[in-house]
Amino acid sequence: MRATVLCLLALPLLAGCDSGDGDAPAPLQRGDLGVADAGPDAGPSCDDSRPPLIMAHGFLASGDTWATQAQRFASNGHCPERYLAFDWDSLDRRADHAAALDAVVDATRARFGADTVDLMGHSAGGGLGYTYLADPARAAKISHYVHVGSSPESTPPGPEGAPVATLNLWSPGDTVVAGADIPGVDNRSLPDLDHYAVATSPASFDALYRFLYDAAPATTDIEAGAPIQIAGVAGNLGDNQPAAGAQIDLWPIDARTGQRQGDRPEAQLVADDAGRWGPVDVQPDTHYELHVTPTAGGRQVHYYREPFVRSNGLVYLRTLPSEGLAGVLLNAIPFANAHSVVVIFSASQAVLAGRDTLALNGEALATDALASPEDTLIALFAYDDQVDAEDGDQIAAFEGFPFLNAIDRYIPADAQGTLTAELNGRFLAAPRWPSAADGAVIFVFD
Repeated sequence: MRATVLCLLALPLLAGCDSGDGDAPAPLQRGDLGVADAGPDAGPSCDDSRPPLIMAHGFLASGDTWATQAQRFASNGHCPERYLAFDWDSLDRRADHAAALDAVVDATRARFGADTVDLMGHSAGGGLGYTYLADPARAAKISHYVHVGSSPESTPPGPEGAPVATLNLWSPGDTVVAGADIPGVDNRSLPDLDHYAVATSPASFDALYRFLYDAAPATTDIEAGAPIQIAGVAGNLGDNQPAAGAQIDLWPIDARTGQRQGDRPEAQLVADDAGRWGPVDVQPDTHYELHVTPTAGGRQVHYYREPFVRSNGLVYLRTLPSEGLAGVLLNAIPFANAHSVVVIFSASQAVLAGRDTLALNGEALATDALASPEDTLIALFAYDDQVDAEDGDQIAAFEGFPFLNAIDRYIPADAQGTLTAELNGRFLAAPRWPSAADGAVIFVFD
C-alpha cells in the first residue's frame, strides 16, 4: 500500500509545464529559498572546473538525501558549493515544480557563469527531471542528467530527436520503484540496493562520477577532513517549508548518556527566512545535540547525531508541522510530560528486517512487521499511543505512508535518564525528554 500511495502522489509530476519567459535572473546566493549548497568547506585548492550539479530529492524527502554524495565529491577535491540540493514540496500536487527548478537552474548558471549545469533526480525527483527536460529551452541548459531510483521510461529525456545525455541508476532490490533499463541512455543496474540507497551508496557515487566526468573517482569513501564546519536547513517534515526564525542550540554531549556538557550551548544560531543556518565550527570525534526551537510555540526537536567526519553544508533539521498532510499524521501523536516521543532516522539506507539490526533501549525493532523490504523503513516513531503507560502494537496511523512506521511504546520521561538507539552496531544516546514540555527526540544515523 505504501508504494501505491507514493506513486499516486508522484504522478502529477509527470505532467508537462510551460517554460515561460522573463528577465535574466539574479545570481543565486547561498541561502536563497529552494536550494542549499554542500559547502562550506571550499578552499583555494578545490576543483572548480566541473559544471554545477543540481540534485532533486524524492517524495517526503529533503536535500540531505544528497549529503553523503556531496561529501564524497568534496573528498575527491571538488568545490562543495558547486553541488546544490533543490528543495521542493513533494506533497503539493498543484505547484509548478518544474518552473521553480528552472529558476534555480538559471540562477545557478548566473552564479557560476556556466552555460549549462548537470541535473540529478531521485524517485519522484526523477519524474520532475523528465518533466523539466521535456521543454527544449530547458533541456538546452542541462549537460548531463542522472535518473536515480525512478520510474522507467520508454524514451530518453529531452525533446524528441535531441535527448539529453542520461545515466539511469536502478536496482532490482528497490521494492518501491520497479526500475528497468531505458532505451537510448546509459543504464546501470546496481544489485541489492534499497530505494534510498540507490541515491546514497558508494556504488551509486562511483557510477555517477564516471558518467559525469568520464573518469574513476579517487575514492568512494567520505574522507575525514579538518577543520569541520556544518550548515544546513531547518524546515518542516514533508513539505519542506522553512522554519524561519527557529533557534538552533549546539550542545556537545556525553556519548554514553546524551547529557549536555557545560552550562551553555557551544553555539546559538537563528535560521533565516529560507530556513538556512550556519556555518558553525564543530569538533571531530564529538557527539552533539542540535536543539531546535521553532517560532510561535512550535514543537521543540532534539537531534542526536553521530560525530561529523568532514564539513557538511546539507545538515537538515526537520521540524514537526501542525498543518498539511504531514501535520495530520503528526497531530495524532500525543505529546505528554509523562512520556518521551522518539524517532530513529536512517540517513543513508533503509532498515530492512533480516539484513539490519535496529533497537531502542535494547529492544530489537527491525522486525518483519515494522521493517519489511516493502516498507523501506527510513524513520521509525516510538511513543505511548494510548497514553496508558503500556506498550502496544504497530500504530495504524502510519500504515499508509511510505518510508515511515511507528510502534506504541511507553518511554517514561526523565530528563536525567537515558534513551539508547542502535543501528547495525552503532549507538546513540539521549535524555528521556518530557514530550509536552520539550518536544521530540530524533536519532540520526548517517
